[in-house]
Formats: sequence, structure tokens, C-alpha cells
Amino acid sequence: MRGEADININRVDWATVIIYFSLVILGWFNIYAAVYDGQVEKSIFDFAINSGKQLVWIGTAIAIIIVIMAADHRLFENLAIPIFLIFIVLLILTPIIGKEVKGQVLSIGYGDFRIQASEFAKFATALALAKIMERPTFDLSKRKYQFQAFGVLLLPVALIILQPDTGTAMVYFAMLLMFYREGLPQSYFILGIGIITLTLLALGIENNIYVAIGIILIVVLLIYLGKKSPQRIIAFSLIGIGLIAYAYSLDFVVSKLPDHQQNRIMVLFDPDIDPLGVGWNVTQSKIAIGSGGLVGKGYLQGTQTKFDFVPEQHTDFIFCTLGEEFGWLGSLVVISLFLGLLYRLVIIAERQKNRFSRIYGYCVVSILLFHFMINIAMTIGLFPVVGIPLPFFSYGGSSLWSFTILLFIFIKMDSSRALQLGRLG
Repeated sequence: MRGEADININRVDWATVIIYFSLVILGWFNIYAAVYDGQVEKSIFDFAINSGKQLVWIGTAIAIIIVIMAADHRLFENLAIPIFLIFIVLLILTPIIGKEVKGQVLSIGYGDFRIQASEFAKFATALALAKIMERPTFDLSKRKYQFQAFGVLLLPVALIILQPDTGTAMVYFAMLLMFYREGLPQSYFILGIGIITLTLLALGIENNIYVAIGIILIVVLLIYLGKKSPQRIIAFSLIGIGLIAYAYSLDFVVSKLPDHQQNRIMVLFDPDIDPLGVGWNVTQSKIAIGSGGLVGKGYLQGTQTKFDFVPEQHTDFIFCTLGEEFGWLGSLVVISLFLGLLYRLVIIAERQKNRFSRIYGYCVVSILLFHFMINIAMTIGLFPVVGIPLPFFSYGGSSLWSFTILLFIFIKMDSSRALQLGRLG
């Protein structure tokens, strides 16, 4: 009889692993391109520049993968809650003992070694949600269980907002897609999409009649999809009144935000509002991507990179490096890799033999999908700049490690799905 390790190796989803390493390697080459200076040529392996540092993070990520794949498949389920609590404590400590950078306290550590707890808390939150929701009696259509699930989700969100890191906090709401898969009533999603729509309408359109029409349509749809009892109609009518109050109070709320946050929001609706200030990043990013044309200018030939037109080009704006140097075709390849990875993960999630693994799998899909969509949307001016890295591609140790842990815990679960039923071993 074969041992557990042999079974796991044979059952590893190698297609997912190959896509992961393809994205990591392509990201590494693009990080080098983002910091490349033809006048002071340095090797991609030079530890004094970001590509060399990223290589160290890649090496340690491989070590993390080996540890995860060698671990017992029951470890992550048994320790889900303790892991979650550890990162909650770290999130509490971050504003207290962390290092402040540009008005935010995001990381903790000693000297040059620092980690961003909010990045690692993503997989911890996914594990905790999977643990509390795996019970056969757990039913997201009932309020009792909704409060439990939202409580686990919102606790790290509240702590991250205190840092303050609104962009990272938003990522956690992506796990609502998993809630939908597990039975959360669709009225919640209609309401959520409605609030987002009303927000955009209220901020971007001066004519308030459109806001009023939007609110009426949302309320009518909610009533139509539910039981048409008098109590329900009254309840949704009150929700409509609340939405009206929300929509008309947005200008006041936004006016109380710090100036840089106000500008980031308004640039979404009018990119030319401050072209040399807050609008600079997005404008230059769009120029870089557009200048790449069909096939790009060639590797290490990006002019936007050489003259530092795009700030943070190796992190949040790494996609514009790709677009400038490899053009539409290169961008299509990378986007296809991400879509292939997400598609593969959905298939893997659906074939899981227990609820814990399936729930965790859909959390992985939700988080990666959100990062992928929002990061690219930021670089082409379709979403405010909120500091969302491109998974496996952007520079940074915390980012690469956290995404690697998030993904390979799920790959490990999948490789052990037969053992979870006690069929083998």
C-alpha cells in the first residue's frame, strides 16, 4: 500500500502548479524590467535591486510550498481557529508597534525584515470561515448563521481599516462570493450591487433623478424576488428610504475624508481633474499600456520605465510594464494565465469531498479574482488607486508569501481529498 506522500504527489493538480510558477517567473522578469536602467546595467540576480530581492522571496516561497505539501492534510482544518486568532492579535498589534509609512501603519517586524499581517490574515480568515461553516447544520439562509459568518469576516476588516488600509480591507469582501455559493440569499447581493451602483451614480452624476430611479428599481426588484407580504414590502420600503439617505449623504461623507482619498475617488470620474498630481499615476500608466501597441516595444525597451514616469511600477502598477514592453499580445497571455488559474480552481473546489475544502477553495478563488480584476482596473483608470498588488506578479515578500500559502493550502487539500474520506492510506 502506498504512503500518504506518494498519494499526494500523484494527486497534485500540476496544471495549477505550472500556472503558478509561470506567473511568478513572468512577474520576476517584469520586476527587473520595471527597475532596469540601461546606463547602469545590473544583473537580474543582483540582490541590491528589486529583482534580486524578489528572487530571494521566490526561493523562500518554494520552501513554504514544500512545508505545506509535506504537512498532514488535517493540520489546516484542526488549527484553523488558532491560526485566525494569531493573526487577529497581529492585526491588533500592528498600529501599536508597527512602522508608520505615509500615514499608514501596515507592517511589523525588526529591521529590514517586516511582514504585513493583513496580507496573511486573508488565508487565516478563509480557514476560519471554512471551519465554522463546515458543520452540516450551518445554513446561511438563517440569520443566526449569517451573524456568525459575517462576524468572522468583519473582525479583520475592522482592524485593517484602523491601520488605515482601505484597499486591503476591501479584499475581504470578495469572500462574499463564497457566501453566495454556500447559500446566502441573493437579496443580499442585489442590495450590495445596488449600493455600489448608487455610490457611483451619486458621486459621478450631478442629476439626482438618476439616483432616485436607481433606488426605486432596487427596492422593486427586492420586493419582486421575495415574499410579497405586507411586512416585507414595508421592510424594503424602509430600506429604500435608507438608501436615499445614504446616496444624498455621500458628498458630505467624502468631504470629510483626507484630501488624497477624496482626489483618488474623484479622479475615477474625471481623470483630468489633477493630471500632474493624483491623476498622474493612472494617466502615465494608460500611456504606457497604450504605447505598447499590439506586440510591445520589446523587453527592457519601455520608455515609461526608463524615465520613471509611473511611480510604484514594480508593485501596484506592474501591469503597465507588461503592457508597454509586450503589448496587447503579452497582456493577453498573462490575463489568460490568470483566467486559466481561476477556472482551474473553481473546478478543483467543486470536486472536493468535504465542505471545509470546498468553502476554503471558493475563498481562494474570490480573493485572487478580486486582486486580479481590481489591480488591472486601477492601471487602466477604471477603479481608484487603492494599493492592490497583482497576485504572484507584483514585487513584495509579504504579497508573494501570502498568496503562495493561500493557494498551496488548497492544492494540498485537493491532493488529499481521497484520504479525507478514508478511502486510502
